[in-house]
Amino acid sequence: MKLMAALAAATALATPAGYVQSQQRDDGRFGDPQLSAWATLGLVAAGAETGRAAEYLARQQPETATDVALIAMARAAAGDHPFDLLPRLRSHRPGKLVNATIWTILALRQAKEPVAPALVKALRDAQRPTGGWSWLQGGAPDANDTAAAIQALSAVGVRGPPIERGIAFLRRHQNRDGGFELTLGRGSDTQSTAWAIQGLLAAGRAPGGPAFRYLSRMRRSDGSFRYNARYVTTPLWVTAQVLPALARKPYPLATG
Repeated sequence: MKLMAALAAATALATPAGYVQSQQRDDGRFGDPQLSAWATLGLVAAGAETGRAAEYLARQQPETATDVALIAMARAAAGDHPFDLLPRLRSHRPGKLVNATIWTILALRQAKEPVAPALVKALRDAQRPTGGWSWLQGGAPDANDTAAAIQALSAVGVRGPPIERGIAFLRRHQNRDGGFELTLGRGSDTQSTAWAIQGLLAAGRAPGGPAFRYLSRMRRSDGSFRYNARYVTTPLWVTAQVLPALARKPYPLATG
């Protein structure tokens, strides 16, 4: 019986969700607050237990707008409504950081809160002529922020040209190996591929088998994922961000 239990535990650990769970500490964290939020979102998307993650996140006092949004979103996804952070989300005013606006929209929708039209307009206006979005006003667009922006706009019901142009931008960043790259010429990586899958799903588009096959090739025997074919870096962060794509769930995550 002990051998069977050990084998069952090893099998569970070898899954991506099991790998993420194995990195959780007794107080609920998976590292710093940001990494803990990503891990929580990934586990919720996978339908896996998050342990004391919500308790740990509720004790944090995020300072930046992006951290407020990320932690609020993870808490809401885990079933802990972030009442204390909602005033800061509601009072957010778009500025130079486009990603702060993206994540504020997603966090509000994850908490089932309305989104101010000014936030939606600012995000639409931040779209670059190429169809993509950057994390910073006037910056070079990239696939990850574009996929996140598509999810945010889709979450508030935006359809038509902004989404179509964003999708076309994403498609130009898919390589022959099936993976997506952050910027043209950089080469495919696991996180960019996962983000692209979520963005396409949010827009109602099929990501296609090649993208998922790329992710499958990046999976390691312990359940974690490589950053790309050459490097294994920050496996917990990478794996946490892959989980929603594997579950075919864009942000905001549907919760019971």
